[in-house]
Amino acid sequence: MKTIVDRYDKQDMMDLPRVLFPGKIEVVVSEHDAVRAVKFLLKQPLLGFDTETRPSFVKGRLYKVALLQVCSGELCFLFRLNRIGLPECLVKLLEDRRITKVALSWHDDLHSLLGRKEFKPGTFIDLQNVANQMGIQDGSLQKLYANIFGQKISKGQQLSNWEADSLTEAQQLYAATDAWACVQLYKEMMRMQEEGYELEVKSEE
Repeated sequence: MKTIVDRYDKQDMMDLPRVLFPGKIEVVVSEHDAVRAVKFLLKQPLLGFDTETRPSFVKGRLYKVALLQVCSGELCFLFRLNRIGLPECLVKLLEDRRITKVALSWHDDLHSLLGRKEFKPGTFIDLQNVANQMGIQDGSLQKLYANIFGQKISKGQQLSNWEADSLTEAQQLYAATDAWACVQLYKEMMRMQEEGYELEVKSEE
């Protein structure tokens, strides 16, 4: 039976092995390719979602969400919203109520997406809510993944330019890993709730 903690110490992450998305990545820069990608995604039973926005280092300047990552498990699509906006095919995916769609802190991502176009959000499962149900207090993807899997997700690319002409391999891997990690966490957390787990309660510092 797996043992997890209610609060994960970031210091314990230092020596953990790094994990990266092991599947195929497709960067979507045209509406035509977006239609094809969404057609595939709408046939999947489980999808992980995440977004990236260009960081602003100037007070008062905010950028629109630049990237939407959607991962089926083995394949991750990176939709470059700064190039294609939010086409109707993506709206259809975001409004879908049949597929199990998982994300972390989805309220923030949703707010950013609605800043590009108004739509009626479909069903999403926020992993922070699942974590709370399991007695886990941490809300970050990094701490959750380390707690559940004993592996480290690097945040090195988080403040990179997500509106660059082309995304580097490091950016693509970072973005895909976050969406894929949501899928992995959801599957494992569902399994743990069904089969049982032990929760070690750590005292607050």
